[in-house]
Amino acid sequence: MNPRVAELRRESIEATPSLSAERAILTTDFYRRAPEVCPDASPAVLRGLAFRHLMENQEIHVGRGELIVGERGPRPKAAPTYPELCCHSHEDLRVLDSRERIAFKVDPETFRVYEEEITPFWRGRTVRDQLFAAMTDEWKAAYEAGIFTEFMEQRAPGHTVAGDKIYKKGFRDLIAEIDERLARLDAQRRTRPTAEPADTSPAERDQREELRAMRICAEAIIRFAERHAEKARSMAGAETDPARRAEILHVAEVCRRVPANAPRDFHEALQAYWFVHLGVITELNTWDAFNPGRLDQLTTALTPWRSRSSTPSSKRSTAGPTGAAGSTGSTCSRPPATSTSARSPAPPRMGGGPGNRYRKASPRSRAPTGADRRPS
Repeated sequence: MNPRVAELRRESIEATPSLSAERAILTTDFYRRAPEVCPDASPAVLRGLAFRHLMENQEIHVGRGELIVGERGPRPKAAPTYPELCCHSHEDLRVLDSRERIAFKVDPETFRVYEEEITPFWRGRTVRDQLFAAMTDEWKAAYEAGIFTEFMEQRAPGHTVAGDKIYKKGFRDLIAEIDERLARLDAQRRTRPTAEPADTSPAERDQREELRAMRICAEAIIRFAERHAEKARSMAGAETDPARRAEILHVAEVCRRVPANAPRDFHEALQAYWFVHLGVITELNTWDAFNPGRLDQLTTALTPWRSRSSTPSSKRSTAGPTGAAGSTGSTCSRPPATSTSARSPAPPRMGGGPGNRYRKASPRSRAPTGADRRPS
């Protein structure tokens, strides 16, 4: 283990797990304003816009000595919460803060913002609240008796293995494919008799809205990476160690390139995957085992790319490490319908939470909350 890895490992082990209200605050702010700012957005597009709001406004963290950058919260081991799924109560926060095993520290400001803003807004609006309102009395009785577990009421499906698409294509390539699909749908619509409605079926409307939402998300994850590039460049300007400054500038170059474009070397591939992973677990609280697949095989496949890498010699240094915050505004506007090419790069300027993995819902008790799972 070289000094860099040893130091990063030490910092990770010694960091105190905590609960971050950042995602809950941003999500609540978006959905509170959505009826006025984007009232006609479909559910799919609305969710895409919410994700974009997160990617454009989350605090960016670049740690000391890091070459692969990105955190799910404002600092290491800061677990986000997902109030739109299953909102925390004051008691939930107290238990998370004080329990003996795997506690997640909750600061006074998080208690306050939940009590005054987040919990009141989401009462009756969460996915869990709406799900339970739609169930029969017989189902609710079975649930209260402990027959059903809480697996899916506070998170999305997991146990998922990624393929190799993100190592062969960049998100600008995916945006171009989305635009082609949208263009084909529009072309099909133009060939119909004028007497027919613009969209002949709910399925076609859903497909168009899903594609638009996918486009928003693809652009959002690119912007998330760009913000890390901007952060790294600003840190390089203040760095006094020439070797670390070269490393940070290379990190900025990598973040500017991926995941917007296909990775060219192993470093870019790992960073591209990590941004995608952060995007997935930030957008929704996925169940355990969301993973990149066989990285050993991917490493072999990536070997030819190394000859095209522009990695500086300082990146290969084993010297010890020699980070911190920023955000931008976000607008809630409807995405463009189609275009013939992917948007060109913007000028300089991404499972779970604390808790027990297999906790069964006890009789007459509220299910575990949206962050009641250990961060990956």
